[in-house]
Amino acid sequence: MFTVKGKVVVITGAASGIGAALAEDLAAKGARLMLADIDESGLDKITGALRKAGAECFSQVTDTGSESSIQDLATKTQAVLGGADIVINNAGVGLVAPVDGCKTGDAQWLMNINFWGVVHGCQAFLPQLRSKPEAVLVNISSIFAMISMPTQSIYNASKAAVRGFSDALREELRGSSVGVLCVHPGGIQTNIANKARVADSSMIAANDQEFRDNFNKVARTTPAQAARVIIDAIEGRKTRVLVGADAKFMDFLFRLAPSRSSAWVTGIGNWLRRMGDKQRKRQVAAP
Repeated sequence: MFTVKGKVVVITGAASGIGAALAEDLAAKGARLMLADIDESGLDKITGALRKAGAECFSQVTDTGSESSIQDLATKTQAVLGGADIVINNAGVGLVAPVDGCKTGDAQWLMNINFWGVVHGCQAFLPQLRSKPEAVLVNISSIFAMISMPTQSIYNASKAAVRGFSDALREELRGSSVGVLCVHPGGIQTNIANKARVADSSMIAANDQEFRDNFNKVARTTPAQAARVIIDAIEGRKTRVLVGADAKFMDFLFRLAPSRSSAWVTGIGNWLRRMGDKQRKRQVAAP
């Protein structure tokens, strides 16, 4: 069985959320780490904590929206750790905007990180991975690669692109030492909603704060739980994994009726919103 012990693992978006949880679990399993994030203070915090606990851990501030920044990360990984065995392209951002209100700059910002960051991460590290007897590329997509939601068109597009890219890359690498795992999380308890760019949330919430509150209510899976699922999938040499009961439920709907599943999930969301509105009105009316 493939094991992460002793392997050089690169993680983008490692300062918080799933990335930080992956770093902690992988360190506990004896992996050698190169952590990357644009958040320098958060990156220093997680790196310092892991080193204090005895892990071999290096870090580099990296903007995954920049091809040259990712290439610099690959160069440093080769120099200080002898090249990567596992690369986890985890960094991602959110955007809330209906199509007719979405600014091109915001769309490009998200795509540069969520999609091109994955592409450039794979390209930059493939020479290192190909040199290893066993290696894995892990690309974080989303259940939103299959299910689409209003105001999430650009996010949906980025995650569907990661899925399609990963599937094609896997076929290109078939027969080589490099495997490709595509991860589809559902709602994870991270700061992605809190840090998302919100242009207009009126289609899904009464205001921006309600949108964030609603996400935090429905996100049931912790980063630690997500990390365990992903690491198990890496060691099991899987090609696809769903994270969270909600992801599995939505994947079931998608398989059942691909042309209707998004409408069903949107309908469930609208129903929950109406129930929330009624509850708030009752609370206001109560003496």
